[in-house]
Amino acid sequence: MAAVPPGPQPQIRPPQRPPSLVHNDNRDASRVNLPNSITMGRIFCIPVLIWMLSPRFPHGGWHGEQEVIASLFFILLSISDGVDGYLARRRGQITTMGMLLDPLADKLLITSAYVALVEFNPHVVKAWIVVVVIGREFLVSGLRSIASTEGFTIEASDVGKLKTVIQIVSVVAATLDHAWYSWHIGWFVVPVDLFAVVGIYYTAAVSIISAIDYFVAFWRRIDKAAETQRTRENKMVLSRRKKKNNTTAAAPTATQP
Repeated sequence: MAAVPPGPQPQIRPPQRPPSLVHNDNRDASRVNLPNSITMGRIFCIPVLIWMLSPRFPHGGWHGEQEVIASLFFILLSISDGVDGYLARRRGQITTMGMLLDPLADKLLITSAYVALVEFNPHVVKAWIVVVVIGREFLVSGLRSIASTEGFTIEASDVGKLKTVIQIVSVVAATLDHAWYSWHIGWFVVPVDLFAVVGIYYTAAVSIISAIDYFVAFWRRIDKAAETQRTRENKMVLSRRKKKNNTTAAAPTATQP
């Protein structure tokens, strides 16, 4: 039997998973992070808010328990909107799922609250105001989708941010107005009904102004992109004509003996 020559023996490496699979696992794990969990929790809590603003809520009464509980719950959900964005930026966990779910959760929360308030407090929240608010959300979402297809983004303006704050205040005021016309704190009187009515109508006005602001910004970007495209195409046409003219001018010289 022949002896095995001395020397380094080959080492058998354990099988490794393909790099693509490892990358996908890490990417999937990064999707279910704390900010995304808060965002999804806000979406799952929307049916609870609708239930709180319905006649089937068991704690409704003349003392305003239902209105206070629903208002505090809505404020908590609104605060979570800022918390998940802050955590995503602070922890470096900005993901595609979060960019998709966060604005979706905001729109669902606001529109669901307004739709529920049409039945809960029709004296303040009119149906046409809800149509204006929801129509504005559809318009902005459509413009952002087209802008993304064209390769640019429309940043949220100061009017849009102001609209969000006013919407939160108006929802809370309209909810509390269902139980109290005003609050008497000693000699100080808080006109809850006045705040609710002004807030709701101001929300409708700001929603219209915000929609116009988004449309103007979108039109400017589209017009600028179209002008850039036309300039690029004109340069390409001139370059082709110049090249063709040079080729035509050089052809007789090349055929002379």
